[in-house]
Amino acid sequence: MSGLNKGLGKVEVALKWDPSPSGEPDHDLDIIAATYPAHDPYGTPSYLVHFDSRSPDGTITLNRDSRTGQGFGFDEVMTLELDRLATTYVRVVVGVAVQQQDGRKPFGAVPNTAVRVLEGRSELVAHDFSGVSTSTAATVAEFTRDDSGAWRFHPSAHAFVTDPATFAARMGSIRTV
Repeated sequence: MSGLNKGLGKVEVALKWDPSPSGEPDHDLDIIAATYPAHDPYGTPSYLVHFDSRSPDGTITLNRDSRTGQGFGFDEVMTLELDRLATTYVRVVVGVAVQQQDGRKPFGAVPNTAVRVLEGRSELVAHDFSGVSTSTAATVAEFTRDDSGAWRFHPSAHAFVTDPATFAARMGSIRTV
């Protein structure tokens, strides 16, 4: 936590996976964040942050985007500065989607997938998608603002079998808190 009863501040979501074998289409996974307003916390997202974008106020940024999984360690990294997010927003849901260029490809078809959520050096959650291996998208974290204004973390692993655009529109509709 950022301080005594202050809730979360700056959070990092990191994603990794192995590249596809030579000659096969690239594996492309994407981190997606959806931000929800107080008047509709389970409805349509106010905005999405994903590849090639950031939040309008710069508080949610995709720092690294991979289309192949090549590289060492975590291939995609998103930073969420929850403590700077406008008070009109009370919920942020983060998910991961497998791009579906060449037919249906679930998490189980992408080797060594893993995600972790950190605040500073503290790991909030880490998992390998084994529980959603037949899905093409899944939520990985939910952050909610409480009545005092502090942000709280809730692990989330809700599976979806759909395309990335539909997932982004529906990922926040599930109530976990």
